[in-house]
Amino acid sequence: MAPSRDPAVPSFPPLPPFDSAAADDVLDGHLWVIELIDGTGVRFRMDESGLLRFAGPDGAFADDDAAPLRLRPAIRHVRSRFDREALRDAVDDPTDVAFLGVATHRRRIDYDWDRIPPFLGTDVWTGTSDRFRPPDAAAAIFEGTGLDAVDAIDREVPARDFDPDAYGIPESAWGDGPAAGVVVRNKRGDRGRLVRGDFDGGSSGSAGDEAPDVETLAAEYAADERLERYRRTVERRGEPATVDALADRVVEAAAREAPARIRAGAGHPRGDGTPTGSHPAVDAGRLRAVAVERVRAFLDERPESD
Repeated sequence: MAPSRDPAVPSFPPLPPFDSAAADDVLDGHLWVIELIDGTGVRFRMDESGLLRFAGPDGAFADDDAAPLRLRPAIRHVRSRFDREALRDAVDDPTDVAFLGVATHRRRIDYDWDRIPPFLGTDVWTGTSDRFRPPDAAAAIFEGTGLDAVDAIDREVPARDFDPDAYGIPESAWGDGPAAGVVVRNKRGDRGRLVRGDFDGGSSGSAGDEAPDVETLAAEYAADERLERYRRTVERRGEPATVDALADRVVEAAAREAPARIRAGAGHPRGDGTPTGSHPAVDAGRLRAVAVERVRAFLDERPESD
């Protein structure tokens, strides 16, 4: 496969369940057992200028505004954290490397959103070898470029010692309760998944069962303590904490943590991919308008010297 600037190449590798024939080759050699994160796949690669280009499961985004709201925190996180010079120093052709991972947002599992990064890396692909790197190498590459990789629960487990039928799903590293499941990989790239019995991978409606109110939603996601956190994050990145910058983060946080309560606008899918109108949801534009007023009041009340 030739190197490409299109982040949609390569696609995500298959992840068959262990009870399918497609997973028969996994139990060979030494295995890595990795937490299965309940989110949406995001891919990116760097072009010759250093610009990062992103894609979701279904294709590339023309720009960040074309990405669903629930994925934008992950894209913003990668753009701000990714060490381009580290990649340039590590490989002859940085455009030859593609990064794959998970945008963490609310689906069925309510993670600790203050702790779990917006993006967790899962795979690294190189065009020179036309393959995915082994899990230990991929984890090192993510760490070396400033990003977090998914958590490895067990490393280098002899395949003969792993019984998928007897394996118990461990606690999640990012919240209370068990993980969604685990991904089991060998060094050749074969992989399979085990999921807990009550997890089917679909989106939960629990965050959208009650009709949301824009003022209530704004009070939660544009509370002063959140706005202060957003302000510090923006300024740490060397950017001005403007009304627009903080209001954008309010909407993105709501879309990430409660996507069933947000819709992008008339005719557009909601944050969780459910068509507008199937459940009550707050229009993102209305939420942003209310957030702007709250942000403006928050900034006006801050001492000028702070």
